[in-house]
Amino acid sequence: MTSDDISDNRRRIGRGLIWGSAGLLALVALAQAAQVLGWRDFGFANWRPTLYAYCLFATCLCWAQVIIRGEQGKRTLFVLPAALFVVSLTIFPLLFGLLIAFSNWNLSSLSGRQFNGTANLVQMWHDPFYWNALGNMVIYVAAIVVEYAIAFGLALILAGQIRARKFWRVAFLMPLMLSPVAVSWMIGKSMLEPRFGPLARLARALGVEQPSFFESPWMAKLTIMVLDAWTFIPFMMIMLLAGLQAIPKELQEASRVDGATGWKSFWEITFPLMLPVSVTAILIRIIFKLKLADIVITITSGGPGGATDTVTSFIFREYRERSNVGYGTMLAMVYLVLIVIGMTILMKLAARLTRPRT
Repeated sequence: MTSDDISDNRRRIGRGLIWGSAGLLALVALAQAAQVLGWRDFGFANWRPTLYAYCLFATCLCWAQVIIRGEQGKRTLFVLPAALFVVSLTIFPLLFGLLIAFSNWNLSSLSGRQFNGTANLVQMWHDPFYWNALGNMVIYVAAIVVEYAIAFGLALILAGQIRARKFWRVAFLMPLMLSPVAVSWMIGKSMLEPRFGPLARLARALGVEQPSFFESPWMAKLTIMVLDAWTFIPFMMIMLLAGLQAIPKELQEASRVDGATGWKSFWEITFPLMLPVSVTAILIRIIFKLKLADIVITITSGGPGGATDTVTSFIFREYRERSNVGYGTMLAMVYLVLIVIGMTILMKLAARLTRPRT
C-alpha cells in the first residue's frame, strides 16, 4: 500500500495515536515531576509509570507510521525502534541527572534528596578547586600538540623502509594495549616510587639527594602528562601511519622529480594531504583527554594541593569521598555543557580547516 492509497480517515487515526500517546506520556511525566518536587502527591512509588507511558508512546508511534505511510512506514520500522531505544538511554538519564543537579543530596545525610534550586551553581561558582581543575584541563589538552608531533614523527619513521619495521610497529603499539590503571601502578606507583623505585634509585646514584616525581606541583603535573601521553601516543601514531600509507606514491615520486625533497616535500605534499587524518586524530585524542581521571586518581588523587586534578577526578572525589551526589552531578552537567560547546567549535574549525581549496 502506497501513501496515495491511504485515506484521510486512516491518517487521522494514525495522528490520533501519536498525539494521544504523547499527551499521556507528558501528563504522567509532569505528574511524577510534580511529586518529586513536592508540589503534589500522586501516589507514584517510582518512575515506572513514566517508563510504561514511554513504551506505549513508542509502540503507538511505530504503529502509526504503518497506518499513515503504508509500505514506506514499514521501512521506517527498521530504524525507528532503535532510535527510540537510544533516546530512552540518553534523554531520560539526562533529565534525571538535571533533577539531581538542582538538589541537595548527600548520601551521608538522613534527610535524603531535597530540591535547592541554584544553590549548587552558586557553590560551584565560588569553588576554587573546580576552577583549578578546569585550568589543569586546559594545560592537559594543550599538551596534545606535543603528543601529535611525537606521534607524527614515529609514524613517519615506521612508514619508511627501516629494519624490523613490523617489530617496531608492534612494540610502539604495546602501551595502547595496557590499561591506564595498570600503567599507573606499574610506573607511577612502582618505578616512580620515591624511596625504593628503580628510577628514584637511579636519580640518587646520579647525585640527586631526594628525588620525588610528585612533590612539586609542576613536576607532578608533567609526570601525569608523560604517563598519559605514553599510553595514548600509539593511538595517534597508528591513525597517522594509516594516513601516510594511503598517500599515493605517485605524488611523492612526482615531487622528487620536481626537486622537492626532505622538509619541503613534507611541508608541501605530505602535511597538506595528512591534514584531514591529523584533525581527526587530534579531535579523538581531545575527547579521550577530557575524560582523564584513572591515572590521576590512582597515583596522586589530585595532589599535591590539587595540582594534578582533572575535572573528572574532582567529580569522582565529590561522589566517593564526600558522598555529595547533588553537587557532583551539577559539576558533571556543567562540564558536559562546556565539552559540547568546545567540541562544536573545534569541529566547525576543523571542517573549515580541512575544506578543499580551489
